[in-house]
Amino acid sequence: MTWLETVIIAIVEGLTEFLPVSSTGHMIITQNLLGIQQGDPFVHAFTFIIQFGAILSVVCLYWKRFFVFDNTPAPAGSSLFQQLKHKYYFYWLLIVGVLPAVIIGLLAKKSGLLDWLLDSVLVVAVMLVVGGVFMLFCDKLFNKGSDANKVNEKRAFNIGLYQCISVIPGVSRSMATIVGGMTQGLTRQRAAEFSFFLAVPTMAGATLLDLLDLLKEDASWATSHNITMLILGCVVAFVVALLAMKWFVAFLTKYGFKAFGYYRIIVGGIILILLLTGHSLAMVD
Repeated sequence: MTWLETVIIAIVEGLTEFLPVSSTGHMIITQNLLGIQQGDPFVHAFTFIIQFGAILSVVCLYWKRFFVFDNTPAPAGSSLFQQLKHKYYFYWLLIVGVLPAVIIGLLAKKSGLLDWLLDSVLVVAVMLVVGGVFMLFCDKLFNKGSDANKVNEKRAFNIGLYQCISVIPGVSRSMATIVGGMTQGLTRQRAAEFSFFLAVPTMAGATLLDLLDLLKEDASWATSHNITMLILGCVVAFVVALLAMKWFVAFLTKYGFKAFGYYRIIVGGIILILLLTGHSLAMVD
């Protein structure tokens, strides 16, 4: 990958990570447009690792949620576990929410299903269209959230189950978790914010696994060029995602999903037409 390709893909990642349009799907499309070889272990790892760069913007923007703890006394007679859960309840909810993705993600990775999905532009295009059609109606179906409803253990776990659907490129982790939150009675804003928070442990785990796999299989990829590309990609994705995230919360709260639904249908439809008529997405063969 060149410097320019790295920057372009990182910008796409930063712009789309928190939008319900599938950042992974858009990176796969972008890689194909740029003519980047699919199936390469480093390209797969790069796709996941720079997502973590974007996710770190959540910690930066919502730092009080991550680093300011509940110091009020726990109920009398609480066990040590209950006291810790009381003080670090925010982190406890993230642990509960990420458990389903850990199990499903590991199974998908060990079976080879994840690598196969990451190489399929057709899967991305189909899921963009399917998800887009769904998003045209999901506001009416699930827009019954109340400010009185907060994230608890049950809601966090159920949202985590929805997140598992996003193992399929083109679905969008953001869409799956936000819709999951709305089905649990959360407002769009509260569902979106918990989606951001849940992304941190999810992507941190995915990044760590990919790094370990890369080092285990063949450490020859760790050239100064590739490492520089990873660092550059993470930095660019972080900056762009920080700007995009603040805009997205305001837009989603006011307008809902419909605009993103139309966008997904148009992009997915164009790609399907190109693929079904035998055209390559690569701009340079």
